[in-house]
Amino acid sequence: MVGASISGVSFVSVPGMVGGIQFSYMQTVFGFFIGYLLIANVLLPLYYRLQLTSIYTYLGQRFGNRSYTTGASFFLLSKTLGAAARLYVVALILQTMVFDTWKVPFWLTITVILLMIWLYTYRSGIKSIVWTDTLQTIVMLAALVIMVHKMLEMNGLSAGSFIDELSTDAKSRIFVFDDWISKQHFVKQFFSGIFIAVVMTGLDQDMMQKNLTCRNLKDAQKNMYWYGIAFIPFNLLFLMLGWLMLTFAQTNGITLPAAGDQLLPYFAQHFFGTAVMLMFVTGIIAAAFSSADSALTALTTSFMVDILKVGSADRRKSLRMSIHAAISLLFVMIVLIIRQMNDRSIIDTIYVLVSYTYGPLLGMFAFGLFTRLKPNDRHVPFLSVAAPVICYFGNELSIRFTGYAFGYELLLLNGFLMFTGLYISSKYGNKKS
Repeated sequence: MVGASISGVSFVSVPGMVGGIQFSYMQTVFGFFIGYLLIANVLLPLYYRLQLTSIYTYLGQRFGNRSYTTGASFFLLSKTLGAAARLYVVALILQTMVFDTWKVPFWLTITVILLMIWLYTYRSGIKSIVWTDTLQTIVMLAALVIMVHKMLEMNGLSAGSFIDELSTDAKSRIFVFDDWISKQHFVKQFFSGIFIAVVMTGLDQDMMQKNLTCRNLKDAQKNMYWYGIAFIPFNLLFLMLGWLMLTFAQTNGITLPAAGDQLLPYFAQHFFGTAVMLMFVTGIIAAAFSSADSALTALTTSFMVDILKVGSADRRKSLRMSIHAAISLLFVMIVLIIRQMNDRSIIDTIYVLVSYTYGPLLGMFAFGLFTRLKPNDRHVPFLSVAAPVICYFGNELSIRFTGYAFGYELLLLNGFLMFTGLYISSKYGNKKS
């Protein structure tokens, strides 16, 4: 679970946040924990009671077949774009730091990475994913601990003096209460974190597939509790690493890259030494694999069960290899398209798009869980498109006329609009002519 969440992008991005927003990202992480409690006590009991293979079959049972297909389609879209984007960022770092010196073309790098992932995920399915993710996460976190230790030595700090200096530095500020307009305000970050966890974990087939393989509900809930607890110190450690790198750079007059995402690769390449740099490369490879492999397996399962609605075991076995290979090829194509555009903002655009697609899922599941109403199933696909479109234009108008750009709270607005649309459809869309 931790390995699938802390992707290669998180591995290089979270330390770079310190220079811009201090430690305020932890407000969102604290919100994640509350979200995981909600998943464990609201969603997991539902999934186990219904004995779901794909969590989106709930939408079909609750609203109808069009709702089921719509929910699964939004997951497939968001997961494919998000996983490919994360893989691109990591592959680009590996290409720059390692494979360019070996004259290996980028298309071959990404193809070999996907081929390796495809081979072991196809061979053993979710069982293979659980064990390989465990190993990869251990490697990734070991690399993180070694880099923090290296930076403590480079700064001449002991554990005690590090805590003393960190606690008095303005860059270590976690809570923001003084600026309501700021995207980092506690209320926005904390409550958005709750719902981000719910949609990106509880409504995500990739993350829930692991919990649904537990022996029983109690084990799945225990898994979710420990996941929520573990996520807090791991992210705090990433931020501490970022603080140590910035402090070293300021003390020694080092000019750092403008982009925060380049901070950790820059230090790995120029200051960590060969042994630690190899651990860094191993760590981001492990992070990329643990994120991409589970996404690939979940996408295969969702496409077969939710879109093709495959029922025969023999047919499922014969189709799995083809679908698995097709999705892997799609990953390669998306990554190469992003590479061809050669614009880092494309990554940001993809992540924004992915965040829009989770809003309709949030609205549908919330409406199904907390009301007894049933919307007109034919309206659901149109409402699912309308909600994010309204959010997009609403955000553009807000920027133009007020200067305020929505942040994480856009997810809540998106879900609210979907919920409202479903309510209107329930009240007025089911009348007989």
